[in-house]
Order: sequence, then C-alpha cells, then structure tokens
Amino acid sequence: MRSRYTAYARGDEAYLLASWHPSTRPQALDLAADAGLVKWLGLEVLATEAGGAADAEGVVEFSARYKVGGKAERMRERSRFLREDGRWFYLSGELS
Repeated sequence: MRSRYTAYARGDEAYLLASWHPSTRPQALDLAADAGLVKWLGLEVLATEAGGAADAEGVVEFSARYKVGGKAERMRERSRFLREDGRWFYLSGELS
C-alpha cells in the first residue's frame, strides 16, 4: 500500500500498473492530467486484515491526505490485495 501511495505521489504510472492485478488493471492511467493540480500530503494506514506470510489475500484500510487547487482533501479507502508468486497485487478498493 505504501509503495502504491508513493507511486501516485511521484506520478509513476508504470509501477501502479505493474502492481495492479491483471484481472482488474486498467489499460492505462493518465496521472499527467493531475500533475501540478494534486499534491499528496500523507498516508495513514488505519487497519489491516490478513496479509501475513501465509495469506493469499489481504485488506488495507487507509486515509490519504492531499491538496487540490490549494484546498486540503482526504480520501479513505479499503483496498483488497492478492498475493501471487510471492508478490502482492492491488485488486480493488472501496471508498468510504
């Protein structure tokens, strides 16, 4: 989760797509459209479920702070991840 947040903050579309599960991965992202408009300020992991060494699935609930046009915003999501071949992939998220 932290690495995906960092990728969003840096505009690293290649990493985001590579860490997205193929079953739900979009064809492309366009983070450049938000460049200069969105400034990411911080990530707080609120809760985790499973995701241990023996688990194939995990959930991360987080809150991310950012600014758009100088106005502070907060996004909260429960993200689902799957582990395949020892690597975690983002599957889906539900905003709350």
